[in-house]
Amino acid sequence: MAVRDAEPGDIGEICALIEEHARYEGNDELRLDRADMARHLFGPDPKAWVLMAEHGGQVAGMAFCNWNFSTWEARPGIWLDDIFVRPEFRRHGLGGELLAELRKRTAGRIEWDMQEGNDRAAAFYTQLGAEPVPGWIRYRWRP
Repeated sequence: MAVRDAEPGDIGEICALIEEHARYEGNDELRLDRADMARHLFGPDPKAWVLMAEHGGQVAGMAFCNWNFSTWEARPGIWLDDIFVRPEFRRHGLGGELLAELRKRTAGRIEWDMQEGNDRAAAFYTQLGAEPVPGWIRYRWRP
């Protein structure tokens, strides 16, 4: 098993993993523009970065992240926008390896959202020592 930083040649796999995750969550319509994603990840002004998880020489999963900053902690942290391990590669420790690599990259907090009712993921995150943030509701403002 290996976790590594994504490279420009991974763009097809990154987009495929995101689309697979969308289908797993019930969104059969999502189709990403590979060129746009490549520009956002690997262009002159990157907006996000990706960790790739491999198992047996195959791409098994990824963590899609960007930096954030906590004013109250006065330090940068990581926003984990998406973590996905393909079903056939689950139960091999890859999710834990991806999150452990994120922990190494910041002394700040790592945050993410999880869909309500995902009890298996909640148990996994609790096992790692993560906890839900009580009293906060996420808002989204779209153009």
